[in-house]
Amino acid sequence: MLGMFLLRDDISEIVRLVQNGGLICYPTDTVWGIGCDATNEAAVARVSALKGRAPDKGYILLVSDIDMLKRYVPKIHPRLETLLAFHQRPLTVIYEKNTGLPDIVKAPNGSVAIRVAQDEFCQELIRTLDRPLVSTSANKSNEPFPVSYGAISSEILGGVDYVVKYRQDDKTPHEPSSIARLDRHQELEFLRD
Repeated sequence: MLGMFLLRDDISEIVRLVQNGGLICYPTDTVWGIGCDATNEAAVARVSALKGRAPDKGYILLVSDIDMLKRYVPKIHPRLETLLAFHQRPLTVIYEKNTGLPDIVKAPNGSVAIRVAQDEFCQELIRTLDRPLVSTSANKSNEPFPVSYGAISSEILGGVDYVVKYRQDDKTPHEPSSIARLDRHQELEFLRD
């Protein structure tokens, strides 16, 4: 399966573009998203401008695996690490304590939302980039998220530097991920299921 998209999208070219501050429109393990290098503040600001999104609103970040997650969240509760390893549906977790990420991707309280990508294309892209990707739905703020590639507006598609070809023909409707955090009792609290 992995070889299928490599014939259509050159991962190394996409990574080079993202490393240079470029924005991409890409399929995630949930909905189509706008992405950029999460450590590049200028690129993240471009995403906010394209979406018409308030700059103080945090972003969801995608990492390739739990090892990459640990680079930005040094202390992951063992129960949470087990859940991430075995959870079947895409799960975004809000981490209060994090390191190495710019404030522009964080919520005003300093927390950050991160998901371990389950899609092979995303995993390979992020692994090659070796940094987290911003993952925000490919729509203007306060407009419905696109359930498939065909639902993305021409304004969004025209505002990015590259549109990934992989899964453009997939008509299966997709939903955003669940969002959870550990509460003060270290119990999992779902904010969006």
